Amino acid sequence: MRRQAVKVRLYPTDEQIQVLAQHFGCARWWWNYGLNQCIETYKATGKGLSQSGLNSLLPKLKKEKETEWLGECYSQVLQSVSLNLSRAYQNFFEGRAKYPRFKSKHHRQSIQYPQKVKQVDESLKFPGKLGTVKAKIHRPLDGMIKTVTVSKCPSGKYYASVLMEYVRVASPTGEVDYPTTGNDGKVIGIDLGIKDFAITYDGEKVSKYPNPRHLSKYEKKLAVKQRIAARKNKGSNRRKKANKIVARVYEQVSNVRQDYLHKLSRKIVDNNQVVVVENLNVKGMVRNHKLAKAISDTGWGSFVNFLSYKLERSGGNLVEINRWFPSSKLCSNCHYQISELLLDARTWICPSCGTHHDRDGNAAINIRAEGIRMLSSSGTGEDNANGEDVRPIRGRKSKMRQSSVKLEAHTVTSLQCG
Repeated sequence: MRRQAVKVRLYPTDEQIQVLAQHFGCARWWWNYGLNQCIETYKATGKGLSQSGLNSLLPKLKKEKETEWLGECYSQVLQSVSLNLSRAYQNFFEGRAKYPRFKSKHHRQSIQYPQKVKQVDESLKFPGKLGTVKAKIHRPLDGMIKTVTVSKCPSGKYYASVLMEYVRVASPTGEVDYPTTGNDGKVIGIDLGIKDFAITYDGEKVSKYPNPRHLSKYEKKLAVKQRIAARKNKGSNRRKKANKIVARVYEQVSNVRQDYLHKLSRKIVDNNQVVVVENLNVKGMVRNHKLAKAISDTGWGSFVNFLSYKLERSGGNLVEINRWFPSSKLCSNCHYQISELLLDARTWICPSCGTHHDRDGNAAINIRAEGIRMLSSSGTGEDNANGEDVRPIRGRKSKMRQSSVKLEAHTVTSLQCG
């Protein structure tokens, strides 16, 4: 059994926009109220509220005069908020996320329909008052529709993320409906950077893919729109319209970035079976304020995620090596490791063998070699080495890990919320 999400654009009518605004407000209020109740209950008793405990508060609130408007919201939308809040607490206590925060009406709004959503021609039919909403369904919704998340971006556009479930059907030969992961085929190593977005080595040649620097191309336009919005009176309709224009510029930057990442990841996956990348600590790297904007604009994390689910669908494999592996400092010819290499040094000469190295190209060669070594040492990639001896003779002993391919593959369109 596998799950896949498809994001589609919604085109609600004026009446449906009013219903969505009401549901967004109810869901947001219930989240904030439930979060406050969890905090107060913990202070009083030392224990929080479970999902059932939160849901038990709803009937009383719907009967009270001040909050009887909650009864106009579809009941399962509010129950989904309770589920998400309880999961947020669980993720916090298990160290996967930060403490839950209160929600604002000025940012992205969303609600969830956990069931009973159907596709009707080129529309989605929702339970409750919302009814049938026109949608741009660019991919077939051929799975069992589970949860549907309806969201409104700051730019004013509406989207629906449709989560579908597929059941594996075994054939008489024992095969499943999609390829299993394999390591036989072409191996490519990728070094991610800022000057060049990706430097690859496939065993024959080094290729460089430029960094488009999407945000820098829109910075002037963005500054003009933000300056116009800042001059409007706070709370006025003109300021709201100006902020919506700013959000559209950010959305345009996001769309262009996602389009580039999707096309490049597709090109790499189509030509290679195994992709080797470094497990970068992006959150730690953006703490460098001189490089934070440039690193955030590249989208390294999204790129690796795209590679992961596309390889999983095609039966390929993604290998992540340890972030502390000295890929740039290690000579790919004699495996000599230099002690220090400054960030602005783009080339260097090996003191041992005299080989002249391009910093990024040498790193891509070493990343590919280390990925092959990992596969060979685990006994799953003997054929991939092609007879090459890739175990370093010198240098620091590496601590490597191979990441498992994600079970859930998410389809992300080029239209993204800003």
